[in-house]
Amino acid sequence: MGAGLVFGFFLGFLSCFCLCAKLATKNLALHHQLAILRRRAPKRVKITGTDRALLVVLYRIWSGVLSSIMVVRPETLLRWHRAGFRAWWRWKSRNRGGRPKIAWELRELIRRMAQENPLWGAPRIHGELLKLGFEVAQSTVAKYMPRRQRGGSQGWRTFLRNHAGEIAAIDMLTVPTLGFERLYVFVVLGLGRRKILHIDVTDHPTAEWLARQITEAFPWGTAPSSLIRDNDGAYGEVFRKRLYAMGIRDNPTAPHSPWQNGYAERVIGSIRRECLDHLAIFNAAHLRRALRAYVDYYNNHRPHLALNKDSPNSRPVEHVGAIVSRPVLGGLHHRYGRKSSG
Repeated sequence: MGAGLVFGFFLGFLSCFCLCAKLATKNLALHHQLAILRRRAPKRVKITGTDRALLVVLYRIWSGVLSSIMVVRPETLLRWHRAGFRAWWRWKSRNRGGRPKIAWELRELIRRMAQENPLWGAPRIHGELLKLGFEVAQSTVAKYMPRRQRGGSQGWRTFLRNHAGEIAAIDMLTVPTLGFERLYVFVVLGLGRRKILHIDVTDHPTAEWLARQITEAFPWGTAPSSLIRDNDGAYGEVFRKRLYAMGIRDNPTAPHSPWQNGYAERVIGSIRRECLDHLAIFNAAHLRRALRAYVDYYNNHRPHLALNKDSPNSRPVEHVGAIVSRPVLGGLHHRYGRKSSG
Protein backbone atom coordinates (compact mmCIF):
# COMPACT_ATOMS: atom_id res chain seq x y z
CA MET A 1 0.00 0.00 0.00
CA GLY A 2 2.85 2.39 0.88
CA ALA A 3 4.91 1.45 -2.17
CA GLY A 4 1.92 2.07 -4.48
CA LEU A 5 1.35 5.50 -2.99
CA VAL A 6 4.96 6.44 -3.47
CA PHE A 7 4.88 5.18 -7.01
CA GLY A 8 1.76 7.25 -7.71
CA PHE A 9 3.38 10.42 -6.40
CA PHE A 10 6.40 9.70 -8.55
CA LEU A 11 4.29 9.30 -11.68
CA GLY A 12 2.40 12.52 -10.94
CA PHE A 13 5.62 14.43 -10.37
CA LEU A 14 7.06 12.99 -13.56
CA SER A 15 3.96 14.02 -15.54
CA CYS A 16 4.07 17.56 -14.10
CA PHE A 17 7.74 17.79 -14.89
CA CYS A 18 7.11 16.66 -18.42
CA LEU A 19 4.24 19.19 -18.79
CA CYS A 20 6.43 22.05 -17.49
CA ALA A 21 9.21 20.96 -19.77
CA LYS A 22 6.84 20.99 -22.73
CA LEU A 23 5.59 24.49 -21.84
CA ALA A 24 9.10 25.77 -21.38
CA THR A 25 10.14 24.22 -24.68
CA LYS A 26 7.10 25.74 -26.40
CA ASN A 27 7.80 29.18 -24.93
CA LEU A 28 11.43 28.96 -25.97
CA ALA A 29 10.38 28.06 -29.51
CA LEU A 30 7.92 30.99 -29.61
CA HIS A 31 10.57 33.41 -28.34
CA HIS A 32 13.04 32.19 -30.93
CA GLN A 33 10.49 32.59 -33.71
CA LEU A 34 9.73 36.14 -32.54
CA ALA A 35 13.43 36.92 -32.57
CA ILE A 36 13.67 35.60 -36.14
CA LEU A 37 10.65 37.73 -37.20
CA ARG A 38 12.16 40.86 -35.63
CA ARG A 39 15.38 40.31 -37.53
CA ARG A 40 13.50 39.83 -40.80
CA ALA A 41 11.16 42.81 -40.31
CA PRO A 42 13.20 46.02 -40.69
CA LYS A 43 10.11 48.25 -40.37
CA ARG A 44 8.45 49.20 -37.14
CA VAL A 45 5.72 46.78 -36.07
CA LYS A 46 2.24 48.29 -36.26
CA ILE A 47 0.35 47.90 -32.99
CA THR A 48 -3.34 48.72 -32.70
CA GLY A 49 -5.14 50.21 -29.76
CA THR A 50 -6.59 46.80 -28.90
CA ASP A 51 -3.07 45.36 -28.74
CA ARG A 52 -1.97 48.13 -26.43
CA ALA A 53 -4.97 47.63 -24.13
CA LEU A 54 -4.40 43.87 -23.97
CA LEU A 55 -0.74 44.27 -23.09
CA VAL A 56 -1.55 46.83 -20.41
CA VAL A 57 -4.18 44.50 -18.89
CA LEU A 58 -1.65 41.65 -18.84
CA TYR A 59 0.82 43.95 -17.12
CA ARG A 60 -1.81 44.87 -14.55
CA ILE A 61 -2.46 41.16 -13.86
CA TRP A 62 1.19 40.14 -13.66
CA SER A 63 4.05 42.64 -13.85
CA GLY A 64 6.47 39.85 -14.71
CA VAL A 65 4.99 39.70 -18.21
CA LEU A 66 7.55 42.36 -19.19
CA SER A 67 10.20 39.68 -19.47
CA SER A 68 8.06 37.75 -21.96
CA ILE A 69 7.14 40.63 -24.31
CA MET A 70 9.41 41.07 -27.34
CA VAL A 71 7.22 43.10 -29.70
CA VAL A 72 7.69 46.35 -27.74
CA ARG A 73 10.16 47.55 -25.19
CA PRO A 74 9.31 47.49 -21.49
CA GLU A 75 9.64 51.30 -21.35
CA THR A 76 6.98 51.61 -24.06
CA LEU A 77 4.58 49.41 -22.14
CA LEU A 78 5.13 51.44 -18.98
CA ARG A 79 4.49 54.67 -20.94
CA TRP A 80 1.22 53.22 -22.27
CA HIS A 81 0.22 52.30 -18.75
CA ARG A 82 0.85 55.85 -17.44
CA ALA A 83 -1.04 57.35 -20.39
CA GLY A 84 -4.00 55.09 -19.70
CA PHE A 85 -3.89 56.04 -16.02
CA ARG A 86 -4.02 59.76 -16.89
CA ALA A 87 -6.89 59.21 -19.34
CA TRP A 88 -8.81 57.28 -16.73
CA TRP A 89 -8.42 60.00 -14.12
CA ARG A 90 -9.30 62.65 -16.68
CA TRP A 91 -12.50 60.79 -17.44
CA LYS A 92 -13.23 60.33 -13.73
CA SER A 93 -12.66 64.06 -13.05
CA ARG A 94 -14.78 65.23 -15.98
CA ASN A 95 -17.22 68.12 -15.58
CA ARG A 96 -20.61 66.73 -14.58
CA GLY A 97 -22.47 70.04 -14.64
CA GLY A 98 -22.15 72.94 -12.18
CA ARG A 99 -22.68 76.64 -12.75
CA PRO A 100 -23.55 77.38 -16.42
CA LYS A 101 -21.22 79.60 -18.42
CA ILE A 102 -22.30 83.18 -19.06
CA ALA A 103 -22.93 84.48 -22.56
CA TRP A 104 -20.09 85.77 -24.71
CA GLU A 105 -21.71 89.22 -24.95
CA LEU A 106 -21.76 89.54 -21.15
CA ARG A 107 -18.10 88.55 -20.90
CA GLU A 108 -17.21 91.21 -23.46
CA LEU A 109 -19.28 93.78 -21.54
CA ILE A 110 -17.37 92.98 -18.33
CA ARG A 111 -14.02 93.42 -20.11
CA ARG A 112 -15.23 96.66 -21.72
CA MET A 113 -16.35 98.12 -18.39
CA ALA A 114 -13.03 97.19 -16.79
CA GLN A 115 -11.01 98.77 -19.62
CA GLU A 116 -13.10 101.94 -19.83
CA ASN A 117 -13.11 102.44 -16.05
CA PRO A 118 -9.64 101.66 -14.67
CA LEU A 119 -10.71 102.82 -11.19
CA TRP A 120 -13.53 100.28 -10.96
CA GLY A 121 -13.22 96.91 -9.28
CA ALA A 122 -15.38 93.79 -9.42
CA PRO A 123 -17.97 95.08 -6.86
CA ARG A 124 -18.59 98.28 -8.83
CA ILE A 125 -18.89 96.47 -12.17
CA HIS A 126 -21.16 93.87 -10.54
CA GLY A 127 -23.44 96.65 -9.29
CA GLU A 128 -23.65 98.21 -12.75
CA LEU A 129 -24.53 94.84 -14.29
CA LEU A 130 -27.30 94.30 -11.75
CA LYS A 131 -28.76 97.69 -12.69
CA LEU A 132 -28.64 96.64 -16.34
CA GLY A 133 -30.66 93.51 -15.60
CA PHE A 134 -27.87 90.90 -15.62
CA GLU A 135 -28.11 88.23 -12.91
CA VAL A 136 -24.47 87.28 -12.39
CA ALA A 137 -22.29 86.59 -9.35
CA GLN A 138 -19.54 88.98 -8.30
CA SER A 139 -17.02 86.13 -8.40
CA THR A 140 -17.91 85.58 -12.06
CA VAL A 141 -17.31 89.27 -12.78
CA ALA A 142 -13.89 89.05 -11.12
CA LYS A 143 -13.11 85.93 -13.17
CA TYR A 144 -13.65 87.62 -16.53
CA MET A 145 -12.06 91.00 -15.70
CA PRO A 146 -8.76 91.50 -17.56
CA ARG A 147 -5.68 91.40 -15.39
CA ARG A 148 -4.17 94.82 -14.81
CA GLN A 149 -0.40 95.16 -15.05
CA ARG A 150 -0.30 98.29 -12.89
CA GLY A 151 -2.59 100.16 -10.55
CA GLY A 152 -5.66 101.69 -12.20
CA SER A 153 -5.19 105.23 -13.39
CA GLN A 154 -6.74 107.54 -15.91
CA GLY A 155 -5.13 108.02 -19.31
CA TRP A 156 -3.98 111.26 -20.87
CA ARG A 157 -7.10 111.44 -23.03
CA THR A 158 -9.34 111.37 -19.94
CA PHE A 159 -7.11 113.85 -18.10
CA LEU A 160 -7.14 116.37 -20.97
CA ARG A 161 -10.88 115.95 -21.55
CA ASN A 162 -11.61 116.73 -17.90
CA HIS A 163 -9.59 119.94 -18.09
CA ALA A 164 -10.63 121.06 -21.58
CA GLY A 165 -13.67 122.90 -20.21
CA GLU A 166 -11.35 125.28 -18.35
CA ILE A 167 -9.20 126.08 -21.40
CA ALA A 168 -9.87 128.58 -24.18
CA ALA A 169 -7.87 129.38 -27.28
CA ILE A 170 -7.67 132.51 -29.40
CA ASP A 171 -6.33 133.29 -32.84
CA MET A 172 -6.74 135.78 -35.66
CA LEU A 173 -7.10 135.51 -39.42
CA THR A 174 -6.96 138.10 -42.16
CA VAL A 175 -9.65 138.64 -44.80
CA PRO A 176 -9.17 140.81 -47.92
CA THR A 177 -12.09 142.95 -49.13
CA LEU A 178 -13.15 143.89 -52.65
CA GLY A 179 -11.28 147.18 -52.23
CA PHE A 180 -8.08 145.26 -51.33
CA GLU A 181 -8.29 146.34 -47.73
CA ARG A 182 -7.29 143.91 -45.00
CA LEU A 183 -9.61 143.06 -42.15
CA TYR A 184 -8.74 141.04 -39.03
CA VAL A 185 -11.06 138.47 -37.49
CA PHE A 186 -10.55 137.63 -33.80
CA VAL A 187 -11.84 134.20 -32.72
CA VAL A 188 -12.25 132.85 -29.18
CA LEU A 189 -12.80 129.09 -28.91
CA GLY A 190 -13.80 127.02 -25.86
CA LEU A 191 -12.03 123.67 -25.98
CA GLY A 192 -14.57 121.79 -23.85
CA ARG A 193 -17.31 121.63 -26.53
CA ARG A 194 -15.34 123.19 -29.42
CA LYS A 195 -17.69 126.15 -29.23
CA ILE A 196 -16.93 129.52 -30.79
CA LEU A 197 -17.44 131.80 -27.78
CA HIS A 198 -16.79 135.14 -29.47
CA ILE A 199 -15.91 136.52 -32.88
CA ASP A 200 -15.42 140.09 -34.07
CA VAL A 201 -13.84 142.10 -36.88
CA THR A 202 -11.50 145.09 -36.94
CA ASP A 203 -9.16 146.79 -39.40
CA HIS A 204 -6.53 147.49 -36.73
CA PRO A 205 -6.15 144.99 -33.87
CA THR A 206 -4.60 146.91 -31.00
CA ALA A 207 -3.88 145.50 -27.55
CA GLU A 208 -6.67 147.65 -26.11
CA TRP A 209 -9.19 146.32 -28.64
CA LEU A 210 -8.13 142.71 -28.00
CA ALA A 211 -8.40 143.22 -24.23
CA ARG A 212 -11.94 144.52 -24.70
CA GLN A 213 -12.81 141.47 -26.79
CA ILE A 214 -11.64 139.17 -24.00
CA THR A 215 -13.90 140.99 -21.56
CA GLU A 216 -16.87 140.62 -23.94
CA ALA A 217 -16.10 136.93 -24.57
CA PHE A 218 -16.08 136.06 -20.87
CA PRO A 219 -18.72 137.83 -18.80
CA TRP A 220 -18.52 137.85 -15.05
CA GLY A 221 -17.77 134.38 -13.60
CA THR A 222 -17.27 132.60 -16.93
CA ALA A 223 -13.55 133.16 -17.50
CA PRO A 224 -11.49 130.01 -18.13
CA SER A 225 -8.46 129.04 -16.11
CA SER A 226 -6.04 129.08 -19.05
CA LEU A 227 -5.82 130.77 -22.44
CA ILE A 228 -3.74 129.48 -25.36
CA ARG A 229 -2.48 132.00 -27.92
CA ASP A 230 0.37 132.55 -30.33
CA ASN A 231 3.14 135.14 -30.03
CA ASP A 232 1.56 137.82 -32.21
CA GLY A 233 2.87 141.29 -31.35
CA ALA A 234 -0.71 142.59 -31.09
CA TYR A 235 -1.06 140.89 -27.71
CA GLY A 236 0.66 143.68 -25.83
CA GLU A 237 1.01 144.67 -22.21
CA VAL A 238 -2.57 145.86 -21.88
CA PHE A 239 -3.89 142.53 -23.10
CA ARG A 240 -1.71 140.53 -20.71
CA LYS A 241 -2.73 142.71 -17.76
CA ARG A 242 -6.39 142.16 -18.61
CA LEU A 243 -5.87 138.39 -18.52
CA TYR A 244 -4.14 138.67 -15.15
CA ALA A 245 -6.95 140.84 -13.75
CA MET A 246 -9.55 138.29 -14.87
CA GLY A 247 -7.64 135.40 -13.28
CA ILE A 248 -6.77 133.80 -16.61
CA ARG A 249 -3.40 132.12 -16.98
CA ASP A 250 -1.62 133.22 -20.15
CA ASN A 251 -0.12 130.32 -22.15
CA PRO A 252 1.65 131.58 -25.28
CA THR A 253 2.88 128.92 -27.67
CA ALA A 254 6.50 128.48 -28.69
CA PRO A 255 7.67 130.51 -31.72
CA HIS A 256 6.80 128.96 -35.09
CA SER A 257 4.72 126.21 -33.45
CA PRO A 258 1.14 126.53 -34.71
CA TRP A 259 0.40 122.90 -33.76
CA GLN A 260 0.50 123.92 -30.10
CA ASN A 261 -2.72 125.84 -30.75
CA GLY A 262 -4.20 123.16 -32.97
CA TYR A 263 -7.87 123.55 -32.00
CA ALA A 264 -7.93 127.25 -32.86
CA GLU A 265 -6.06 126.60 -36.11
CA ARG A 266 -8.59 123.94 -36.99
CA VAL A 267 -11.63 126.15 -36.41
CA ILE A 268 -10.05 128.93 -38.46
CA GLY A 269 -9.55 126.45 -41.28
CA SER A 270 -13.24 125.51 -41.03
CA ILE A 271 -14.26 129.18 -41.19
CA ARG A 272 -12.21 129.66 -44.32
CA ARG A 273 -13.29 126.45 -46.11
CA GLU A 274 -16.97 126.61 -45.20
CA CYS A 275 -17.58 130.36 -45.31
CA LEU A 276 -14.98 132.92 -46.36
CA ASP A 277 -13.60 131.04 -49.39
CA HIS A 278 -17.06 131.33 -50.99
CA LEU A 279 -17.77 135.02 -50.29
CA ALA A 280 -16.56 138.33 -51.67
CA ILE A 281 -16.42 140.67 -48.67
CA PHE A 282 -17.42 144.29 -49.17
CA ASN A 283 -16.56 145.76 -45.78
CA ALA A 284 -16.31 145.05 -42.06
CA ALA A 285 -20.09 145.12 -41.54
CA HIS A 286 -20.64 142.59 -44.31
CA LEU A 287 -17.93 140.33 -42.89
CA ARG A 288 -19.36 140.61 -39.38
CA ARG A 289 -22.87 139.60 -40.54
CA ALA A 290 -21.54 136.62 -42.52
CA LEU A 291 -19.41 135.41 -39.60
CA ARG A 292 -22.22 135.71 -37.08
CA ALA A 293 -24.51 133.69 -39.35
CA TYR A 294 -21.84 131.03 -39.73
CA VAL A 295 -21.10 130.95 -35.99
CA ASP A 296 -24.79 130.39 -35.25
CA TYR A 297 -24.81 127.48 -37.69
CA TYR A 298 -21.47 126.17 -36.33
CA ASN A 299 -22.51 126.19 -32.67
CA ASN A 300 -26.11 125.03 -32.99
CA HIS A 301 -26.43 122.82 -36.06
CA ARG A 302 -23.12 121.68 -37.54
CA PRO A 303 -22.17 118.12 -36.42
CA HIS A 304 -18.65 117.63 -35.07
CA LEU A 305 -16.67 114.41 -35.22
CA ALA A 306 -14.99 115.18 -31.88
CA LEU A 307 -18.43 115.41 -30.23
CA ASN A 308 -19.78 112.12 -31.64
CA LYS A 309 -21.61 113.95 -34.44
CA ASP A 310 -23.25 116.38 -32.03
CA SER A 311 -23.11 120.19 -32.08
CA PRO A 312 -21.30 122.39 -29.52
CA ASN A 313 -24.72 123.44 -28.22
CA SER A 314 -26.13 119.94 -27.94
CA ARG A 315 -28.73 119.36 -30.62
CA PRO A 316 -31.80 117.31 -29.69
CA VAL A 317 -32.86 114.30 -31.74
CA GLU A 318 -36.17 114.80 -33.56
CA HIS A 319 -38.30 111.80 -34.55
CA VAL A 320 -41.70 113.23 -35.44
CA GLY A 321 -42.74 115.69 -38.11
CA ALA A 322 -41.96 116.56 -41.68
CA ILE A 323 -38.32 117.30 -42.53
CA VAL A 324 -37.70 120.91 -43.54
CA SER A 325 -34.49 122.70 -44.50
CA ARG A 326 -33.53 126.31 -43.83
CA PRO A 327 -30.75 127.99 -45.85
CA VAL A 328 -27.65 129.38 -44.17
CA LEU A 329 -25.49 132.04 -45.83
CA GLY A 330 -27.78 132.27 -48.83
CA GLY A 331 -27.93 128.50 -49.33
CA LEU A 332 -24.22 127.76 -48.88
CA HIS A 333 -25.30 125.42 -46.05
CA HIS A 334 -28.67 124.20 -44.82
CA ARG A 335 -30.11 123.46 -41.42
CA TYR A 336 -32.38 120.42 -41.25
CA GLY A 337 -35.13 119.77 -38.73
CA ARG A 338 -38.63 118.46 -38.30
CA LYS A 339 -41.73 120.60 -38.38
CA SER A 340 -44.47 119.71 -35.93
CA SER A 341 -47.83 118.86 -37.46
CA GLY A 342 -49.63 121.24 -35.10
